[in-house]
Amino acid sequence: MERTLFTEEHRIYREASRRFAEERVAPFHGEWEKQGYVPRSLWREAGEAGFLCASVPEEYGGPGADFLYSSIFCEEIGRVGASGPSFHLHSEIVAPYIINYGSEEQKKKWLPKMVTGEVIVAVAMTEPSAGSDLQGIKTTAIADGDDYVINGQKVFISNGQLADLVVVACKTDPKAGGKGISLILVEGDREGFERGRNLEKVGYKAQDTSELFFSDVRVPKANILGEENRGLYHLMEQLAQERLIIAVRSAAIVEAALEWTVDYTSERKAFGRAISDFQNTRFKLAEVKAKAVMLRAFVDRCLEDHMVGKLDATTAAIAKLQSTEILCEILDECVQLHGGYGYMWEYPIARAWADNRMTRIAGGTSEIMKQIISKELFAKR
Repeated sequence: MERTLFTEEHRIYREASRRFAEERVAPFHGEWEKQGYVPRSLWREAGEAGFLCASVPEEYGGPGADFLYSSIFCEEIGRVGASGPSFHLHSEIVAPYIINYGSEEQKKKWLPKMVTGEVIVAVAMTEPSAGSDLQGIKTTAIADGDDYVINGQKVFISNGQLADLVVVACKTDPKAGGKGISLILVEGDREGFERGRNLEKVGYKAQDTSELFFSDVRVPKANILGEENRGLYHLMEQLAQERLIIAVRSAAIVEAALEWTVDYTSERKAFGRAISDFQNTRFKLAEVKAKAVMLRAFVDRCLEDHMVGKLDATTAAIAKLQSTEILCEILDECVQLHGGYGYMWEYPIARAWADNRMTRIAGGTSEIMKQIISKELFAKR
């Protein structure tokens, strides 16, 4: 199907994004998986090439481009099976918090360096005892004169090893539950802030993911992002875009998995014939194609709505739920069609299968997405 969202400028940007992904990311990704992180030099390269923080306004050093540019870059990174560079988290999940809620001083200080890749950012929400239920976080930021003093622990933090700046969800009013959460900027060199080990995961091996520890970390009150005790609301306001970017990436990986599997089954022979000559293979891949087309059409419609501010939380939840469930189902099917080679790490389908199981968890579990959708279903009953 022809995608009608994009202009000629978008097409040119896609070509540049694809070259970057194929030439500067894919050839080195295996090395990064072994070392457990992507080098800072790649972030600088991406920044210099104009691939970071597309939505940052020109007055803060950004290109001031629309969200479609970010979605294009995300698709092309996903298409080469690269799970390591967490550019989308940096550019389209964390940067919007600073753009939308940051003070003028915060924007001028951090956004230009985020655009160039000089500063890498992370967001720290999840804790050992609080995942999807953010109201259960225990990390506190207690006011003390002109400062906040932060104590607590975070876990599963992407970009955690490399981050120069972390947006930390804290309880500034521990007795108020979800209404006492604030977002606070914590610089990576603050005394009392420590990074734990780089966590060993089933997939996403090239993406650094860490535990973070805060022991009497003192930051000025000027580091608060947005309004005090409004952090949960700020997070909720940005979740639609976060879930959309997951759906965008998932749709691209579905299409890549189909292409990899068509190529493999056309070359691999069994019983004197190409695997693609068997009716079962053809029917299975026909089903994958049908799901890929339907998913792409829906995700593109969500992109279209998001561009004009009409993507609501329920539709974003549907996009996240369906795209990740379909992705995991299709990757499993494609591994099966690869046979034993589908379980070998050297094959992109194996890495994609291991990497993307987490999509049903990150950004809100599938169960949380179902809760959001069902809540609207019965809201007026």
